[in-house]
Amino acid sequence: MDRRTAAELDPNTPFLSDPAAQSLCAALEAAGFRALFVGGCVRNALLQRPASDIDIATDATPDQVIEVAAQSGFRAVPTGIAHGTVTVVVDGSAFEVTTFRRDVETDGRRAVVAFSKDVAEDARRRDFTMNAIYADRTGAIVDPLDGMPDLRAGRVRFIEDAGQRIREDYLRTLRFFRFHAYYAAPDEGWDADALAGISTNLDGLETLSAERVGGEMTKLLTAPDPAPALAVMAQTGVLGQVLPGADATLIAPLVHLEQLAGVGPDPMARLAALGGEDVVAGLRLWRSEQKRLQSIRMQSVSALGAKAIGHVAGEQAGLGAILLRAAMANSPLEPSAVSAVKEGAATAFPIKASDLSHLQGKALGDTLSSLKADWLASDLTKTKSQLLST
Repeated sequence: MDRRTAAELDPNTPFLSDPAAQSLCAALEAAGFRALFVGGCVRNALLQRPASDIDIATDATPDQVIEVAAQSGFRAVPTGIAHGTVTVVVDGSAFEVTTFRRDVETDGRRAVVAFSKDVAEDARRRDFTMNAIYADRTGAIVDPLDGMPDLRAGRVRFIEDAGQRIREDYLRTLRFFRFHAYYAAPDEGWDADALAGISTNLDGLETLSAERVGGEMTKLLTAPDPAPALAVMAQTGVLGQVLPGADATLIAPLVHLEQLAGVGPDPMARLAALGGEDVVAGLRLWRSEQKRLQSIRMQSVSALGAKAIGHVAGEQAGLGAILLRAAMANSPLEPSAVSAVKEGAATAFPIKASDLSHLQGKALGDTLSSLKADWLASDLTKTKSQLLST
């Protein structure tokens, strides 16, 4: 039996007022099936936070979802049909519609599932209680596992046995810390059962792909303040398992400096603060992330001024570098440093090859390099005439 609550979503919640989402749910219901919003969209709506993906759970099988879509004039794409997921496109909007499921077999990375008619069975295969809350298309809440009290209190708690949930998918260990960084109440503390389950299943993290680990770590490092989560990751051995050699000591000072400077979180600046061995391969970073990480690392230990760092590294990496440099020195940031980096990033080197028309080839290249080094050393203060007169 459903556990329904008196709670309801605000009727102005985006997916409740979305004609495409409502049309899809109505079509499934008209065919005799259930259609429930679930997961992040419901969780965030209850917390009055924005949500991106709209996921729908149903007791219709994938074949039945496809049939309903065809009869309703929607386009159905069998994106994950073996696991019960069909992407349905309604008026240009795509929705993942997944059949209620229960796990038959898991190996820590993927699961063999069986379809179910029971929403409570579907809820039990999810990770955290706050992610197992459903809402129908009117906004009425269906809460099979009583996750609402945890959500309201800011408690991140695994569903039923923490160790079992982790062994079903070892990425849940990293998701636990990420969710703690985003959703936990500061005074709520850490769930003892969760930490025990994590500590006894550390070896499973080795089975995860670098892409999955990197994706979760990047999301964690983008949280407003990941310092407490990273500190507990270090204490439990998780941080050393996924980022050997990493040290979370600098994260709290870096976050404090970011907040004082009004600079938004940059996961690569925080990753540079963590350090670690073979980070690029271990997290399978994108090329743009690799470049920014390397630039932040190099410029945080350079002797250049803030303007010059902004010119060399660009605004985002430059800001990360000066903040990391201040955190490493345990010193406050110069009041003008942020604006200096931004100014430097927008400033062009004043010398062009045409200004040195008397030089060619290697001599021209060497002179331009020397003049630019002089200009950078002056923190971009030397003018064109000053540079050319040297």
